[in-house]
Amino acid sequence: MDPGRARRRRIWRRFTASLLIAIAIVPVSLVLLYRVLPPPATPLMILRLVEGHGWSRDWVGWDSIDPAIMRAVIAAEDAKFCQHHGFDWAAIDDAIEANEDGRRVRGGSTISQQTAKNVFLWPGRSWLRKGLEAYLTVLIEALWSKRRILEVYLNSVEFGPGVYGVEAAARFHFNKSAADLTTHEAALLAAVLPNPIRFSASRPSGYINRYASRIQGRMGGIGKADMPPCQ
Repeated sequence: MDPGRARRRRIWRRFTASLLIAIAIVPVSLVLLYRVLPPPATPLMILRLVEGHGWSRDWVGWDSIDPAIMRAVIAAEDAKFCQHHGFDWAAIDDAIEANEDGRRVRGGSTISQQTAKNVFLWPGRSWLRKGLEAYLTVLIEALWSKRRILEVYLNSVEFGPGVYGVEAAARFHFNKSAADLTTHEAALLAAVLPNPIRFSASRPSGYINRYASRIQGRMGGIGKADMPPCQ
């Protein structure tokens, strides 16, 4: 074999091995780090800042978040959050069937999956991104508690242009802390999560008001009132 060709093959094998090791180790390291430290930023935050939306975010700990908003986002986004291990297979099957039938339907992503993609991944749709999302979801479910997943989610999710996390959202929309939200205000915030750029919790459309009312109705099935879920 040509010595130059053999050398190129060795270099390529080493590069491939190094890339695979990095893909395996770097996410684990970040997940372990964010198990105890707040993620400083997310790719979406940086993208929105470049787009000119600004950046408003105030990290608050678990005890400073009203249980109403915890229950509201679970009722709206992932009713089985406290029971599943990262994936709601029934919801995924329903979403696939609806998409095949041409019906409009929200995706089957759980709060764990949304946390994985919001905190670690870039916006967009691709098989690579979905694969990384699944891998990261398994990691955070294995290495974080449900309480930590929900805490990171509530401090990272977008509630408006440049508004991230429940504390910034509560102050922006209702001029109060996330510890003081009413049940209706919590439901309004949860109602805009599918499209926080289009909808506003403080200036709700008729659709958002109706959806918030449905969320309030579902909240009764998510743990006890005034108590954090997943206890």
